[in-house]
Amino acid sequence: MTQNYKVEFLLAVAGNVVGLGNVWRFPYLCYKNGGGAFLVPYLVFVATCGVPLFLLETTIGQYTQEGGITCWRKLCPLAEGIGHGGQLILFYSCMTYIIILSWSLFYLAFSFSSQLPWASCSNYWNTGKHLDTITYSNIDLSEISCKIKQFNKTSSSLFPRRRVLAISAGIEEIGSIRWDVLLCLIVMWIICYFCIWKGVKSTGKVVYFTATFPYVMMLILLIRGLSLPGALQGVVFYLLPEPSRLTDPQVWMEAGAQIFFSFSVGVGSLTVLGSYNNYNNNCYKDSLWLCLLNSVTSVVAGFAVFSVLGFMAQEQGVHIDEVAESGPGLAFIAYPQAVAMMPLPQIWSICFFVMLILLGLDTQFVVLEVVMTSVTDMFPSVMRRAGRRECFLLLFCLICFVSQLVMITEGGMYVFQLFDYYACNGTCILFLSVFETLALGWVFGAERLYAIIKDMTGVHANPYFKICWLYLTPLVSLGSFTCSLVQYQPLTFNRWYVYPDWAYILGWVLALSSILLVPGCALYRLGTETGTLSQRFHHLCQSSPDCSLTQEREVELQHMREEALHQFIPN
Repeated sequence: MTQNYKVEFLLAVAGNVVGLGNVWRFPYLCYKNGGGAFLVPYLVFVATCGVPLFLLETTIGQYTQEGGITCWRKLCPLAEGIGHGGQLILFYSCMTYIIILSWSLFYLAFSFSSQLPWASCSNYWNTGKHLDTITYSNIDLSEISCKIKQFNKTSSSLFPRRRVLAISAGIEEIGSIRWDVLLCLIVMWIICYFCIWKGVKSTGKVVYFTATFPYVMMLILLIRGLSLPGALQGVVFYLLPEPSRLTDPQVWMEAGAQIFFSFSVGVGSLTVLGSYNNYNNNCYKDSLWLCLLNSVTSVVAGFAVFSVLGFMAQEQGVHIDEVAESGPGLAFIAYPQAVAMMPLPQIWSICFFVMLILLGLDTQFVVLEVVMTSVTDMFPSVMRRAGRRECFLLLFCLICFVSQLVMITEGGMYVFQLFDYYACNGTCILFLSVFETLALGWVFGAERLYAIIKDMTGVHANPYFKICWLYLTPLVSLGSFTCSLVQYQPLTFNRWYVYPDWAYILGWVLALSSILLVPGCALYRLGTETGTLSQRFHHLCQSSPDCSLTQEREVELQHMREEALHQFIPN
């Protein structure tokens, strides 16, 4: 591996795993779930699921040199549905993630205004007759009137609701397309297409900028935030430990969900990125350092965010509870409102939204590249002809774009949340992770994986990872999956709008579409093989002949198996 490509690989993976969730989700979860005490369940999931799965997926990608689907044909054909399920989740992610980038671009464009529009109450969308009350047909208005007043109390909350999205009364009222948001969406898709249309040759060059510049922006915002009055108050609320919260199962569930999303495990992204490495690349060391980078970035981002929220709380004379937000609420309401209170607000607004766009673009690049690589490896004779990749990428982008049009209508926010809550749900990723570790740890063999790492890197991996692949990771993932089903709550919008029954049915169809691919593909492979059922099952659990170690390593592995066997069978 050339030194240049080594750097490009590390930057691409860093850009993939360090995304919007590190900036707008982790800090709020840390504050909400016990401050510094939240780091306990967070680190437990890092140690038992995050790092072991990260290393596992990077290893099998580098070992097989295949994409997220075809790697399973070499390792364990019966588990090929795991690859298909992961790619489907990535397809759903393609549809939702870039919508957020289009909103960020919209805000960035307005950040160049002489006065930030969300800092003023003299706009057409937040004055007089335009503040009419929305009537919901399936709720009691008397129960939510106070919440509506609270939601409408600031210009920063009205800007996304009225100016950007023009949110309708419900998913039943789709309304018209928001043409300015459509323009931003087109721009983002054009950027994505031309940055990756030549494959890793173009993506590798782009990540030099998109993976590093967000850290420059984050450092600028961190320094500025810590210099503001009230910053210390925000930091204290961010990290103040509340050990009593550790007894709440929901705290552990949210820590687990954050790890699976933040580390980008379970969907095949790391497998594809690892497949571009040379066989002898030290993926063991790379994985450990990249996991550390991910977690450190999340913690540092919390200081940048909550120092600013502390300043805003002090300026308004309110408790930080009233200004702390998560997800889009932080990015498009709370932080813009805080920026508007600073001197030279345009500068800080531009820095913030440039950072968001670059963080999101990195992840979007990798998602598209993963899908393209996986499809190319499935049909190499067709896709590796001149011009085929570019044409298929264009077709895929157009399919995603057309499917997204409903999300940029006046009722599009309801559709967006439906996809985000069900189709891209962490429960689906947990399900895939359970069967991934079972297939690789038990069927393919944890000892064999351990030997493969030694063969590729020359380094003996910590034996702790074998314990994780065999026991800890599948058990923790299965427990989290079960708890998420038991504690399931139907999706609502802003806590008072209840979706119609058909929308919930659609949501479950989206969620089950990726989950059912695992048993579905297994049954299909069993049904199309020849021989008895036992012979079919045995054959589909065998790795392919070309997916083997060197003869010396196979002999050493056999000795390791015999030694392990003698520990349990007395002489």
